[in-house]
Amino acid sequence: MRGLTISAHGGTEQIEYRDDLPVPELRGPSHVRIRMRAAALNHLDLFLLQGLPGVTITPPWILGTDGMGVVESVGDDVTTVAVGDTVVINPGVSCRACEYCLAGEQPLCTQFGVLGEHHPGMMAEFMVVPEWNVLPIPAGSDPAEAAALTLATITAYRMMVSRAQVRSGERVLIWGIGGGVALACLQIGKLLGAHVTVTSGSDHKLAAAVRLGADDTINHRGVDVGREIRARTGKKGVDVVVDSVGEATWSQSLGALGRRGRLVTCGGTSGPMVTTDVRRLFWNQWSILGSTMGNDAEFAAVVAHFRAGRLRPPVDRVYPLTEGRAAFERLAGAEQFGKIVVDVSGPTSGILA
Repeated sequence: MRGLTISAHGGTEQIEYRDDLPVPELRGPSHVRIRMRAAALNHLDLFLLQGLPGVTITPPWILGTDGMGVVESVGDDVTTVAVGDTVVINPGVSCRACEYCLAGEQPLCTQFGVLGEHHPGMMAEFMVVPEWNVLPIPAGSDPAEAAALTLATITAYRMMVSRAQVRSGERVLIWGIGGGVALACLQIGKLLGAHVTVTSGSDHKLAAAVRLGADDTINHRGVDVGREIRARTGKKGVDVVVDSVGEATWSQSLGALGRRGRLVTCGGTSGPMVTTDVRRLFWNQWSILGSTMGNDAEFAAVVAHFRAGRLRPPVDRVYPLTEGRAAFERLAGAEQFGKIVVDVSGPTSGILA
């Protein structure tokens, strides 16, 4: 089996294309084996490549936290999909038995993990997962868009809908447009009827965001975004801030929040330690909301929007599996606008050819 792997943490020089990997077998009666067609990159893949606290890999470790393909075989108890179905994969793996799973909150599972991070990933010819981790999509779906759908869009859906509960007419600020989660938050915000302002250090990315529906833009280089937002809103601020940057943006995010504002975060790419003036927190009655991944219902909602054409992840570029290292280098360079996809369907042929 062909795949993209690492055997040690480090930089992109650790990434290795291999054609001698074992084909995974069905592990139980509720599992399905998928012949992968495409996989997509997330910043989580870069963090895994560099090494994450508490995460141990077993070489050769298969990369990839997003993907789609066609069901190749199923266990005896599988009822929700059949051989030949085109499916997308939810990368969140849960035990299905703890109190959180039984309450429908799989991301809070005591054994929660992510494919490609805690379990082998999707950048290989075959993938075996439980049936509840896949949902069917139309056979004619764009494979690159489908591969780019799940991790970022499920995360964004939980942030915008379930946690921040964005309502029509509210003002939303999204940091760092161009990445998968930020773009999904933009699309979901517009579906919900919000006024969305996005930031970037690239005027090119800001212009592309306007074409996707952004109402307002801020080039955040050398600008205090909190002060800028207050100037543009008559000192009212915004209702919701989406901040996954962390240390570098936290104080500006709080400065942009209006009274009863909600800050929702799913990461800290610039650093994990932030400072908050608790007096401003209680006086303005802010809500600080953590969020990660999504539950079964949110996975189903995202896929339903995709099937209906309401959520279509922008795709930056598609690379063949043999050029997977170049795909990671593009992501590491922050050059992309949209998701970077790896074609797993053939050694050199492209899925979009």
